[in-house]
Amino acid sequence: MWNYLTIPFLLTHPGVQTREIGPWQEDGQSWRRLHVTFPATIATHSPEQVFYFGDDGLLRRLDYTVEVNANAQIAHYTQGYKTFDGLAFPTRRRVYRRNPDGTPDRSLAVITLDIGDITIA
Repeated sequence: MWNYLTIPFLLTHPGVQTREIGPWQEDGQSWRRLHVTFPATIATHSPEQVFYFGDDGLLRRLDYTVEVNANAQIAHYTQGYKTFDGLAFPTRRRVYRRNPDGTPDRSLAVITLDIGDITIA
């Protein structure tokens, strides 16, 4: 959860490498994509991930490989942004397996997470 709740600030951490890649079209929207490589000092599902941002600058999706789960390819969606202590956080997360062409297999959400409240300390 720490990684999820600290994006985009985590992307400024020493050793994190980022580069913009081509845009992605989904559900009539065009999202900007950021390829991120995390250093070994940051515990994450996989060192290489792709983050998708909407026109409003908010994270819409992130793709990663769950190395500890047979290298499952994942499309992780963020929605339901609410503001807590002046910061916007997605309160709804849905995780789907990703097809070889990069599209999600929405037939079954493998993880669903709804957040009701966040306290900034």
